Amino acid sequence: MSTARFPEGFVWGVSTSAYQIEGATAEDGRGPSIWDSFAGGRNGDPACDHYRRYPEDVRLMKDLGLAAYRFSVSWPRVLPEGHGRLNDKGLDFYDRLVDELLAAGIAPYATLYHWDLPQALEDLGGWTSRDTASRFADYARTVHDRLGDRVDTWFTLNEPWVAAFVGHASGVHAPGRRSAADAFVSAHHMLLAHGLALEALREGGVARAGIVLNLSPVLTPAQLADFSLRPPEEDAEAVARIDALHNRQFLEPVLRGRYPEDLLPLVARTAGLGHVHDGDLDVIGRPIDLLGVNYYTPIAVQAQPGAPAQPDFPGSEGVLFCSVPTAVTAMGWPIVPSGLSLVLRRLTADYPGTELMITENGADFVDVVTADGIHDVDRIGFVEEHLRALRTSLDEGARVRGYLLWSLLDCVEWADGYRRKFGIVHVDFVTQRRRLKDSALWFRDVVSRNGLGDERPKRPTLETVAARANVSRATVSRVVNGEASVSPEVRAAVLRAVQELGYVPNAAARSLVTRRTDSVALVLSTAAPQGDALVAAVVRYATSVLEGAGKQITLMLADTAESRRRVVQHVEARQVDGVVLLPPDGHGPLAERLARTGVPVVLLGKPAIASLVPYVDVDHVAGAAAATAHLLERGRRRIGVVCGPTEVVAVQDRLTGHRATLQEAGLRPLPAPAGHDRGSGEQAARQLLADHPGLDAVFATSDDLAIGALSAARAAGRRVPDDLAVVGFDDIDAASCTAPPLTTVRVPVTDQALALARLLLSRLDGRHAAPVVLPTRLVVRDSS
Repeated sequence: MSTARFPEGFVWGVSTSAYQIEGATAEDGRGPSIWDSFAGGRNGDPACDHYRRYPEDVRLMKDLGLAAYRFSVSWPRVLPEGHGRLNDKGLDFYDRLVDELLAAGIAPYATLYHWDLPQALEDLGGWTSRDTASRFADYARTVHDRLGDRVDTWFTLNEPWVAAFVGHASGVHAPGRRSAADAFVSAHHMLLAHGLALEALREGGVARAGIVLNLSPVLTPAQLADFSLRPPEEDAEAVARIDALHNRQFLEPVLRGRYPEDLLPLVARTAGLGHVHDGDLDVIGRPIDLLGVNYYTPIAVQAQPGAPAQPDFPGSEGVLFCSVPTAVTAMGWPIVPSGLSLVLRRLTADYPGTELMITENGADFVDVVTADGIHDVDRIGFVEEHLRALRTSLDEGARVRGYLLWSLLDCVEWADGYRRKFGIVHVDFVTQRRRLKDSALWFRDVVSRNGLGDERPKRPTLETVAARANVSRATVSRVVNGEASVSPEVRAAVLRAVQELGYVPNAAARSLVTRRTDSVALVLSTAAPQGDALVAAVVRYATSVLEGAGKQITLMLADTAESRRRVVQHVEARQVDGVVLLPPDGHGPLAERLARTGVPVVLLGKPAIASLVPYVDVDHVAGAAAATAHLLERGRRRIGVVCGPTEVVAVQDRLTGHRATLQEAGLRPLPAPAGHDRGSGEQAARQLLADHPGLDAVFATSDDLAIGALSAARAAGRRVPDDLAVVGFDDIDAASCTAPPLTTVRVPVTDQALALARLLLSRLDGRHAAPVVLPTRLVVRDSS
């Protein structure tokens, strides 16, 4: 068996945090934390009852062969009021835990702060008070005095960005504040607390100390498809701004003793700079021995004029946070293992010589407990792919000394409570019974051989899906094959079970292990006129990616009954390994018939009937909503809509976004049906202007229809945009050449083509593939 071996002495372990696993929130003198107050006592007790069951949990770690355990110390368990009175019973618990770990041959790594600030300190201002930083240094000294003779590795803070901005700006986490100013002030005081605590630990003789940051590469959607792309200037500014807010706001002070120059104006505008005192950055920037890196997912952004700031990113006005076209975890976090390589490559280049450790990496998936185990194949796949990315980074020179998986146990996932499952050990929160998942056994093997193997985990079966959805196997089969005879309620239940289990249809799996042709069919069904540019992009870019992956492309036309029959016969005969079916409209029964062949199929455009056939589309609803909101912001109140054929799914979605935005503003839609071409758009717009003389804006569901509306406005003597604003959708080449140039919603044509190719390759690899929905962008020009 071949293995991707890791360096000798590489440290394998797991991470947890006190609030998420300990329980016993009111026992042995522990004081309340901000999370007890924020969650109303619902989540933190009993949690995993680790306070009583820690010997069992340490035995589990020993059985898995782990060399390190990163835990956090509960500040209110040690100092119930945050300072002053010491709770010896609290420190006794960590004494026992450390001794148990050492007896099992496991190195204890202590994190001093994982978000559970004593409520008593919050009552005095919490992290918005500079005094809290000094209290934290005293707390660090107290814990080290008791445990420092046995704990060699210390981390001051865990993910200060989350604690500051999710806790103080968006209010999603404790303490639940919603103040951008408080978030920036808190972030600085947390960094100051890190520096002061580092001094206290150094005074106590600590040899290895650092901080843990959650880091994410910030990219445009196009860069996610090709890391080497240079984004347009406006997108590059958006990327740099979000990178400053999320990453460099913490990296630069800790590793260089300064704030990024492009961050300071954002802070000054929002919170002022009075909280940053002379000498603070010297304290914050004292050398660390180890930087903990928590990586889960990248951040995708692009410029979007008029977009409001995202609450947890104050200063992000004009930036659109985009969905990432890839598979996601149960929390909806995009799975991009190569993002870890980007983070490590950046740290190696920008902060050379910094020793690193992956202190958190893992995923939430919906686990199914069966009589023969918990087969969490998606979690195994997630960790394995990230470890392969890490192995590549080591070859590139990244100084990573270990990998600590998140997490050992299913636990309390903060505001989400008990419903998230990050653990490799299942916890029944009623009985507190622990059960090893397949991922734990797999990770044990990785640790024992210090590397990755070639074996693949067992995947869920059709029967597993049927049991989960509480339907028959035959019903699941009908949904898998895209048959329309299944009721919407049952179809939704089956699709939900498929997504939760990560099921890949057996027929598709069989096609992967029988003969392979290394050929892919690109099938063109009857195209609507507005699909031409999109079809051309797919033929060009998707073909390029697929050919780069070693696939031969067979271009097939399916515009008649006979040609569709030939396509189905070709696929049924297994003359291709996979099918890309386009354009977005006109799939009809062809998609269902192709799905029944068992050959992996992906669609361009959302199908009219939900099925297991994955597709790539854009967010038509949000695009139309943005266009309509743009008109409303400019004072337009009599807005007509020229809409294409309503049997087209994309048109339906665009109408949905338009209507919902009007309704929120207390307005009713003024529709005018049209066909596909400019002539029908002109005719519909003329009728609108005749029926509604006070009309001051037109939204059209395509650019061709909008160009027709411009012609109708000229014929009626209406000036654009003075008398009548016009907005389209698609951003075809002609949109910028009209008189005046057309405001429209840009559809990411190239990104759709690239996503289609990646989606099919994912299916050919036997992985469950979720639909990919890409963001659109409003392009404001003179017509509005």
